[in-house]
Amino acid sequence: MPRRYDPDRRQRIIDAAIRVVGRRGIAGLSHRAVAAEADVPLGSTTYHFASLDDLLVAALRQSNAEWLAGIEEWERGVDPSVPLADELTRLVEEELLGGDRAQVELEYELYLAALRHEVVRPLAAECIDDMVGLLRRRTGDEGTARALVGLIDGLALQYLLTGREFDRSEVRDAVARVIG
Repeated sequence: MPRRYDPDRRQRIIDAAIRVVGRRGIAGLSHRAVAAEADVPLGSTTYHFASLDDLLVAALRQSNAEWLAGIEEWERGVDPSVPLADELTRLVEEELLGGDRAQVELEYELYLAALRHEVVRPLAAECIDDMVGLLRRRTGDEGTARALVGLIDGLALQYLLTGREFDRSEVRDAVARVIG
């Protein structure tokens, strides 16, 4: 049988991997599950991604790029006449309440996968550094930007894990304390 031309197959496999992780978690990621989700033969997943780590790297790379594009869009839209603490609070609020909660959970799951999968650790670190770079444009210094990234990640994880109602004043006060 002649080989079918399918230039989008690799991308469909990555998209399917992200959906599988979103539904089943990292533990549910397998070549078989991704092949079924992408509606491709099992051999296609192993052809494009020899290992699950390779597939996880591709999924994290895509997830990071999409997330950082959203942060860059936020950064370009920051109103310089509004206190940075208010703008960062808006960012956290929009991420947690304005978007797709499942997508935010997926992004953090992929990000935290770096704790167990050493091969994706550099990608997670790169994402943190990119976020620090974006915030450094607004804060003027690396230390404050890095502390803000840690605070924002910590707050987002707390809200995701506990299901607590978003408290705008709590977030704003914490961000304002870090900014100084």
